[in-house]
Amino acid sequence: MEWLARFLLGGLIVSAFAVIGDVLRPRGFAGLFGAAPSVALATLALTELSDGKEYAAMEARSMIAGAFAFLVYALVCVYLMAKKHHRASTTTLATLVVWGLCSLVLWALFLK
Repeated sequence: MEWLARFLLGGLIVSAFAVIGDVLRPRGFAGLFGAAPSVALATLALTELSDGKEYAAMEARSMIAGAFAFLVYALVCVYLMAKKHHRASTTTLATLVVWGLCSLVLWALFLK
C-alpha cells in the first residue's frame, strides 16, 4: 500500500512540476522542475506521514546539505569546462570528489 501511495503522490507532484516547467522559458527549466524538487517533496510528505515530523525535518536538512554540495560541484564543473575548456566527461567524473568532500564536511559540521 505504501508503494502505491508513493507512486501516486510522486507521479502527481512530478506532473505538476513538469507543467510549471513547461510554462516557463527557457524550455530547459522543464527538466529541472520535473526532477529533484518534485521527488524531494513527495519523499518528504510520505516520510512525514510514516515516520513523523522530526524524522522528516532531519531528512529535509540532509537534502538541503546535499543540494548545496551539488551546487558547489556544478559550479566547479562549469568553471572547469567553460573557463579551462576541459572535456565534460572527465570533468564531471573527476569532480565527483568535490561533491563527496563537500557533503562529508557539511555532514560533519551540521548533521552529525
